[in-house]
Amino acid sequence: MTSRLERLIDQGVGRVPADIVLKGGSFFDLVTGELVRSDIAIGADRIVGTSGNYEGETEIDISGRTVVPGFIDTHLHIESSLVTPHEFDRCVLPYGVTTAICDPHEIANVLGKEGIEFFLASALETIMDIRVQLSSCVPATHLETSGADLPIESLLPYRDHSKVIGLAEFMNFPGVIHKDPVCMAKLDAFQGGHIDGHAPLLSGNDLNGYLAAGIHTEHECTSAAEALEKIRKGMHILVREGSVSKDLAALIPIITERLSPYLALCTDDRNPLDIAEQGHLDHMIRTAIAAGVEPLAIYRAASISAARAFGLRDRGLVAPGWRADLVVLDSLENCRAEMVFSAGRRVTDALFSTRRPVAPIGLDSVKARPVNAAHFGVPVAEGETPVIGVMPGKIITEHRRYRLPVKGNETTVDLDNDIIKVAVIERHGKNGNHANGFVQGFGLKKGAIASTVGHDSHNICIVGVNEDDMACAANRLGEIKGGFVVVEDGKVTGEIALPIAGLMSLEPYETVRDTLHHLRKAAFALGATLEEPFLQLAFLPLPVIPHLKISDMGMVDVDKFALIR
Repeated sequence: MTSRLERLIDQGVGRVPADIVLKGGSFFDLVTGELVRSDIAIGADRIVGTSGNYEGETEIDISGRTVVPGFIDTHLHIESSLVTPHEFDRCVLPYGVTTAICDPHEIANVLGKEGIEFFLASALETIMDIRVQLSSCVPATHLETSGADLPIESLLPYRDHSKVIGLAEFMNFPGVIHKDPVCMAKLDAFQGGHIDGHAPLLSGNDLNGYLAAGIHTEHECTSAAEALEKIRKGMHILVREGSVSKDLAALIPIITERLSPYLALCTDDRNPLDIAEQGHLDHMIRTAIAAGVEPLAIYRAASISAARAFGLRDRGLVAPGWRADLVVLDSLENCRAEMVFSAGRRVTDALFSTRRPVAPIGLDSVKARPVNAAHFGVPVAEGETPVIGVMPGKIITEHRRYRLPVKGNETTVDLDNDIIKVAVIERHGKNGNHANGFVQGFGLKKGAIASTVGHDSHNICIVGVNEDDMACAANRLGEIKGGFVVVEDGKVTGEIALPIAGLMSLEPYETVRDTLHHLRKAAFALGATLEEPFLQLAFLPLPVIPHLKISDMGMVDVDKFALIR
């Protein structure tokens, strides 16, 4: 009997028909940059032949089309898509993303090990190859109240799992530089393996010390100069374009043929509405090409360079012996996927039906106590009041100060200067902390919006013009077990329930997409001016640790709601 391997060899030689042959098209050779007119023969899960004529048990005419390797999203939090890994698979794979390297950091900060196990179980079932990085920062910081704690002892049992690549983004870079014992234990355990980076604006000798810990990938570069320093010091830069963090335009100058071996693409956080309206990594590719980037540079970053950065040595080229993750495009410039193959399987609705379901978890994770308008008062303070300054398209914030209006013995909003109230409420049932402050940049003229998606610890975050609406929004989140809520004049005008850890929906991605469209309209009706008010809200509680050259940025202490300089 012929073995599987022997059959693959015979198919490559042409002794027997291949399982599938794509005929009449061309493929993009990411080594030479040439468009090669050729059949592409597939046997089982791999490519068995190119640059020749083949017969196949199934032959597909792709005349006039171009084949490229499947795209690899090198850093994302699937939870930020607001759907389960199964629905993310069904949503994104048709856009040509055949591999996704995720960090279940969000669900892990709510549910701990249970969250990681949910993702690992899901990754074993999806058609897309989902790889998992073990969340390194749970809790993300001592400045917030998290739902869980994952010391190194909790991570080690998963280190050798078939879907695990390594240690996820090490965002506590001050802890690395100052040799915090908890950080050192995690870094020691993963020496020799992959450790993902997260060090915004870090430079000079402090960057050297961070890299000396064995960290070599980075998705937080927001300027070409920052990226070039990190590339020169051996980092692989993951160019990011998500729903909130949009760095592609700033990094276009570094996306060149020369630097492409040291680049990859990622979305970090992208919701189904943006995917439906714009696309996923395909959106980044055509945007870059339209901006003048050579197709060879951006397609390398989307596949072979990404694969090599994360040790996935079986994918990233259209060549014999490589994994048959393939995207059939209308053209390199348009980057519209007309057909997708994942490990040799043509992606269809029927293929998704072969997956086994994974039971949802964390359906009762929102444990915040009911609140009323009195909980949102801010006492009058002398002098100027600290205000968080939102920067559209970025997750970092500015520390601003204003003299705000006073009503009775409380400081109140200043709509002329776009300054409204913000509150964070602990929702894990640990201490009931509640803090209030002010934020500038949302554009709201009335009402309130609230969310249980609040990076990194995912407490309730609310912005609003009046306290009654803020209380209504917070309490409604408890009733629907987490999600997003819009309130105007005491009435809920839009909501989406995210009962899985307060982060993900139980519904199909199409339902989430349509609901997000309604939510966006409800937020705009309040005057919201941000393109993504809900995801911007989700990042509002994110502490930015003042260190070195970023000491001028504000930092939110979730428990005390102080802006620390």
